Amino acid sequence: MKKYLIILILLPMISCGKNKEQVKLTSTSTVSEKVLDEATDHNKWNALLQKNVSKDGTVNYKAFQKDGKELQSYLDELSARVPNRSWSRNATLAYWINTYNAFTVKLILDNMPIKSIKEINNPWGKKFISLANKKYSLEEIEHEILRKMDEPRIHFAINCASFSCPNLLNSAYTETKLEQQLNTVAKSFINDKSKNSITANKIEISKIFDWFAGDFKKEGSVISFLNQYSSIKINPKAKLNYKDYNWSLND
Repeated sequence: MKKYLIILILLPMISCGKNKEQVKLTSTSTVSEKVLDEATDHNKWNALLQKNVSKDGTVNYKAFQKDGKELQSYLDELSARVPNRSWSRNATLAYWINTYNAFTVKLILDNMPIKSIKEINNPWGKKFISLANKKYSLEEIEHEILRKMDEPRIHFAINCASFSCPNLLNSAYTETKLEQQLNTVAKSFINDKSKNSITANKIEISKIFDWFAGDFKKEGSVISFLNQYSSIKINPKAKLNYKDYNWSLND
């Protein structure tokens, strides 16, 4: 009888012990999930860009080579934290834009010395990008992820390491600044006379507007899209031609 009494007395204590442990585990699990859901801050990439890219988008690849460990550390961060459904649209866009640009720099560094990205065998189709447990190519990130997010300004943000490409911004794209950054690079690229020649009645513009015309025509014509950012008002019936694309390295 005494044994039964002792067991009955101890049962609530054992039960409470289990409850406390369960609460502790649940709390830890929630914290872990919260940490995993947080978007990458891109500070390492920002520091590398500030150090190795000029305000006009000229990239010092030789200097970037000296920062190879820091670049790899950032690429490892990208691999460890891929966007999930809890991320905002801007955080997701910023992640994939930075990923495209950082791995493009990595691709150039791994193939130096070269004078053009086109000297590399299948540079956009090669699946050399490791993120979590999946391999990606640059063209997959561009066409299957970024372009499907219905944001035409991404074409002024991602950089193909070439002179005729939009300049590589010397700061990382971030969730909070993304809208401002996309407007800035759109205006900068469209009004850059080395990329586009614009007058009221005649324009000679980048082949980007030809290759991805559908992305710019979703709410009108290419000219109506240009007029959102051009410092010169373009006649809707202006004569339109496309510039030859210069694939020389942007160094």
